[in-house]
Amino acid sequence: MLTLANPESGKHIPADLQTLLAKYQLLPQLQRELTIDHAIAEWERATNTPIIIPPEEITTAYQNWQQTHSSNTPDPNSAQTEQPQRDVEEWCSRRLKIEQFKRLRWQHQLESYFLKRKGQLDRVIYSLIRVRQQSIAQELYFRLRDDEQSFAELAPAFSQGLEAQTSGLVGPVELGSLHPFFAKQLRSSRPNELLLPMRLEDWFVVVRLESFLRAQLDDAMKQRLLNELFENWLAEQ
Repeated sequence: MLTLANPESGKHIPADLQTLLAKYQLLPQLQRELTIDHAIAEWERATNTPIIIPPEEITTAYQNWQQTHSSNTPDPNSAQTEQPQRDVEEWCSRRLKIEQFKRLRWQHQLESYFLKRKGQLDRVIYSLIRVRQQSIAQELYFRLRDDEQSFAELAPAFSQGLEAQTSGLVGPVELGSLHPFFAKQLRSSRPNELLLPMRLEDWFVVVRLESFLRAQLDDAMKQRLLNELFENWLAEQ
């Protein structure tokens, strides 16, 4: 069993409590949170820069938490809610501190990390028909090429995947979530280009790229990449 210690006090968590946490499969989560707290404390000591969250940010975070949990929020004037409110405020403060730690620790790496990941983050919308037999794929390709029928007509009748329910239309999806060979073909094609039938594992597919959506390093992407860098680091601890 892991021997856990509180990073602030340095005291070991009692073995019987560790056993109970393990019984209910809570030990990994506790280990994760202790590792985070320890890393933040070490960073503060190493940089001599304590991470201090302004009270107004904690208040705002608590109010947001209240709105999210409004149906379960008791009367704030009740004495019974005093301790839970303090607990929630401490939880909010810790979450804000973790987010600030992420920014201080990895924000300078975001641009280079984005460029490294961009090939997987770009998204595509495409039309697809997948079948088991090559001869059928060839026949459907010729019908599409010669404008005899459309994906919207052929996919519901022939395609053997979920795209049959969407007239063959798929996306937007990130290239990183697709089969590497398939993603490469889409990346090198042009919008509205009908590709020759190709084999993907046990399928023969006919595909046309509809649009290519390049990833942007906006605020949402920055937060996502910060989270990725944080989780990658945490997995190595």
